[in-house]
Amino acid sequence: MPPFSVAVDDTIAAIATPPGTGGIGVIRISGPEARAILARLFHPTRRSGADFESHKLHHGWICDPASGARLDEVLAVYMRAPATYTREDVVEIHCHSSFVILRQVLDLVFAAGARPAEPGEFTKRAFLNGRIDLTRAEAVLDMLAAKTARSLDLAVASLAGSLHTAVEQVRDVLVEVGAVLEVAIDFPEEEAEIADPLSLGRRIQEHVCVPLADLLAAGRRTAIYRDGVRAVIAGRPNVGKSSLLNALLREERAIVTAVPGTTRDSIEEYLDIHGVPVRLVDTAGLRQGAETVEAIGIDRARRHLAEADILLLVLDGGEPLTDED
Repeated sequence: MPPFSVAVDDTIAAIATPPGTGGIGVIRISGPEARAILARLFHPTRRSGADFESHKLHHGWICDPASGARLDEVLAVYMRAPATYTREDVVEIHCHSSFVILRQVLDLVFAAGARPAEPGEFTKRAFLNGRIDLTRAEAVLDMLAAKTARSLDLAVASLAGSLHTAVEQVRDVLVEVGAVLEVAIDFPEEEAEIADPLSLGRRIQEHVCVPLADLLAAGRRTAIYRDGVRAVIAGRPNVGKSSLLNALLREERAIVTAVPGTTRDSIEEYLDIHGVPVRLVDTAGLRQGAETVEAIGIDRARRHLAEADILLLVLDGGEPLTDED
């Protein structure tokens, strides 16, 4: 049984796949009316499909109940609670991934009784219904936002329960120590010393303080893999900043000419360096007396410098340092 659950009377729906043209687009429905909505819209090609055996794909057509018009040939699956992501009845309709098709099918789902899901609401319901805890809910978001294979590995480990297990072990020790202290307070007249301060102190240090310090340090390292670092390339005009960006990316991302001030706006790209997502920012060359458009780019460059985690200062090795350097 879940540790706690929340009764939800409404049914939600949303497009569960990224926007854009593709082979398959998925519409997800969760809530008490999910199966009934599917029954109103889905016409199976086989009679057995009308029974909606749980966790089994069925082939058929989505049709407009008002006109009977066919919208799309689909695969549909009904998943009976509680063996679902949200621990509610869940339906997935696998359409052809055209935005027009997905939008029309979703509108039919709304007309049949569902409401639009809020951002992250499927995961919110999974948490509220005890399907996942907060550490796993955050892991789902981290998986979706992962920019490198390493950041994905860390998110998967957290989803599998690594952080949850470590926190629970610390919590168990604190509960046990708390129980010993309560007994010592309730029975102060006992001759034998129930709570040995030195022993309890060592236990808290070894099994609470040290593990928590390790978790905090691991959290800071994980944040680097998850959020990445911002590296800003800066320097005066025409010293090779854009050439450095192109060399790091191994592609001609920025225009390079011999004319000072070619880069007038910032260019941003991500680079995977040993699993750390590095956000490279190529900026306009810093100098005084620039014309209006270039001056706007220089202002943006200064803002990027203020937000940088790493500054890559580019100098021309073939010339002496200047005041602008």
